[in-house]
Amino acid sequence: MMISNVLMIFLIAFCISLILAPFIIKGLRKLKAGQNILEYVDAHKSKQGTPTMGGIIFLLGLLVAYLFTFSGNNRLSTIMFLVTLGYGLLGFLDDFLKIKLKHNEGLKAYQKFIGQFGIACIVAYFVYSSNIIGTSIAIPFSIVELDCGWGIIPFIVFFYLAVTNSVNLTDGLDGLAGKTSFVYLISFTIVVFLMLNNGVQNDVILEGEYGNLFKLTAGLCGGILAFLVFNSHPARVFMGDTGSLALGGFVATYAVFTKSYLLMPIIGLMFVLNTLSVVMQVGYYKTTKKRIFKMAPLHHHFEKCGVKETKVVSVYTIVTIVMGVIAIWLTLL
Repeated sequence: MMISNVLMIFLIAFCISLILAPFIIKGLRKLKAGQNILEYVDAHKSKQGTPTMGGIIFLLGLLVAYLFTFSGNNRLSTIMFLVTLGYGLLGFLDDFLKIKLKHNEGLKAYQKFIGQFGIACIVAYFVYSSNIIGTSIAIPFSIVELDCGWGIIPFIVFFYLAVTNSVNLTDGLDGLAGKTSFVYLISFTIVVFLMLNNGVQNDVILEGEYGNLFKLTAGLCGGILAFLVFNSHPARVFMGDTGSLALGGFVATYAVFTKSYLLMPIIGLMFVLNTLSVVMQVGYYKTTKKRIFKMAPLHHHFEKCGVKETKVVSVYTIVTIVMGVIAIWLTLL
């Protein structure tokens, strides 16, 4: 029954997001909410003025799903929904300032950091004091859990900052963040579902909470799929920080609430590589005044090497599919 409900929510969210997407895009055009392209990203000059803040489209899917989570235990789903909206609002402010000031710098880095840090601290305290989640970290592909005690608080804060920024950095090509996140969320959900059925964290109350998390994920995935109809190359709309930060918040919260922190960098390998490419580029340049990559994040480096945008997106998606299949296979073992 739960699986059929999840599939139903996915389809409803997809249809509603797909129907409303053209009206949202039209509204963004009227508001002149166009993306400003950085001068040094010369390959994307033709994208100047494409409507941004399109993440609103798949957040509709999330809203639809949340309306289905009022039955049973919905404490975790409510917090996940609010956290995602919180990060989405932070991204919206960033996008709004970029549009209003007509340049590619919205919120200052420290302002964005304070917002991300603040939300992460609230979630960390909730997890530490919660009798639903607890302070342990599940070791992937096993029934072993590592109890961190109070150390879970700084760990979760760091985890949020890392994950939200890694997803945000992946939003740079048509369909890249959307397709990678879509595959990631489906793979992650399958692994968590298998863990539950294998006896890990299988308390009745927790299953109810997890059931609602699955519903939220189904709605978000339905919304993302509808968004990709308009975001795949050539994109008619970008998700903006409104969408990428919201996605990052959802991905991080999903891992935190299922205690599957260490599963995220496995299935989300491309998110991790994008972040590492930026860290390596900045660190190496500051010490040597030279660059490791032609441009960071990594997907822009591939573009500079002459790889077509659509191929880069395909490779990112395929790698995420492969990592997801490996994770599912190891869980079954």
